[in-house]
Amino acid sequence: MTAKKVLIVDDSMTMRALFTNALERSKDLVVVGAANGADEARDMIAELRPDVLTLDVEMPGMTGIEFLEELMTSRPVPVVMLSTLTQKGADVSLRAIELGAVDCFPKPARATPDEFEKIVGKLCKTVLTAASTNLAARRAQKAARPAAGPGTYHWDGSLVGIVGGMGGIEAASEMLAGFPANCPPTILMLAIDEGFGVPFAAKLSRSIAPKVKLAADHEPLEQGTVYIAVDPTRHVVIDRWPGGTIRLVDREPVNGCRPSADLLLGSIAKTAAGKCQAVILSGGGSDGRAGMAAVHGSGARCFGQSVETALVADAIIAASSACPLISVAPADLAAAITQAPVVQNAA
Repeated sequence: MTAKKVLIVDDSMTMRALFTNALERSKDLVVVGAANGADEARDMIAELRPDVLTLDVEMPGMTGIEFLEELMTSRPVPVVMLSTLTQKGADVSLRAIELGAVDCFPKPARATPDEFEKIVGKLCKTVLTAASTNLAARRAQKAARPAAGPGTYHWDGSLVGIVGGMGGIEAASEMLAGFPANCPPTILMLAIDEGFGVPFAAKLSRSIAPKVKLAADHEPLEQGTVYIAVDPTRHVVIDRWPGGTIRLVDREPVNGCRPSADLLLGSIAKTAAGKCQAVILSGGGSDGRAGMAAVHGSGARCFGQSVETALVADAIIAASSACPLISVAPADLAAAITQAPVVQNAA
């Protein structure tokens, strides 16, 4: 594989050097330049044609957010925002995603080689995945016309599990906008930075009809509620169904992932066999593949975000190799889930 070209945009010389050193630890990435701000970055983008940018939020003059908005309008390129502002509770993180950033990554608290050593693996993986994103998917997603939601929804006792990663915030938001107020109990587990949890839940609660809660241990699963799970320190499972509760589990990552989509979906398949539905959204890697197969094996339907609308389709493609997925654009997922029967006939 040809190494992906990275351009670093940061007003701090120290940060530029540290990020360059960290990213070039990956054989699949090459840093082709480092700009001290938007003005220098414009020329370097035109000359070097990078596959991905890392962009600091807090720059003097034109801020990173302002430059991001300009880029997405005039010269779209995959962007990973890098800033202390992307940590817990930072609304600017969601604003960056809304404007077109592929992901946001928190800078280390201290600009030292030791601190960067702790995050180099995750940073390289994030930037490499971002470099391979399909920006045309955003146009395809926005062009999709949402199907009409159910006039009257009658809950059949089913449970919905939704998993995703990079790009999943946008897809989930569009999907859940069509959910009725009395939707099935729904767990949305996203492999994203923990800092997105509170602002994302707050924003979602203002834009969708169901109630929105952050997943908590022993939280009862109730109709008309969407539970957001993004805590990277604990897995999420369902203890039983019907009348079940969310359980947050302390254990090591499963295949490198925590929370694990496979673990969540596996618990749903086991406890709510046939009375559940599963959805896999945009994301990297293969987490969710085994879990979707388990749900399908229980006799329940499995949906996959349509590949052409997914920023990162790796997880969807991996899941489709393990079981049949019903491919649906995010705008149409709500109608598909709430209007069709839950249990499918065995092939």
